[in-house]
Amino acid sequence: MKRIATTILILVATPFMGFAQGAPQSASQLTASPSANPVSDTLRTLVPRYAKNMVGAAEAMPADKYDYKPTPQQISFGQLVLHVAQSNITLCSKLTTTPPPVVGAKPTDPKDELVAAIKTSFDYCSNVISKADDSNLGTMVQLSPTRSMTRAAVMITLAYDWADHYSAQAGYLRLNGILPPSAQPPAGR
Repeated sequence: MKRIATTILILVATPFMGFAQGAPQSASQLTASPSANPVSDTLRTLVPRYAKNMVGAAEAMPADKYDYKPTPQQISFGQLVLHVAQSNITLCSKLTTTPPPVVGAKPTDPKDELVAAIKTSFDYCSNVISKADDSNLGTMVQLSPTRSMTRAAVMITLAYDWADHYSAQAGYLRLNGILPPSAQPPAGR
């Protein structure tokens, strides 16, 4: 009877202990005190990976393919890179009082200017996010004249925008026979 009760307890508790995501945690991780800033801390862990992959994708696409569109209805790769830069700057500027950088690039600009724009946007976001905390997640911010959201929503939007936009970049690269940065084998193999 004790074994059955123990087994049921383990099965019920496991999803809440992080094992459901396939990432076993050490005993110290399970007993550590909770983060005072779980949302900001999570975003801080995401920004380096997405900066590396998304800037890497922009660098990997040949300059003569920046006007590539998988279908006529889709945006070009250059437009996608600029959209990422503009989205990063717009969203990250809502998390700080630090003025955003001015990125005057256009989607038809040469590759090096668009790569510089996406790098600038991730540098700005990294700086903003490094100083962020969860103390004002419920504060409303004006995203545009017709759209407002909480700072928590801005952070969540950043995270899913990065996933969405990198997925698009990876698709464009693969359609051109280029392996995306996240699919590259580790160095030295």
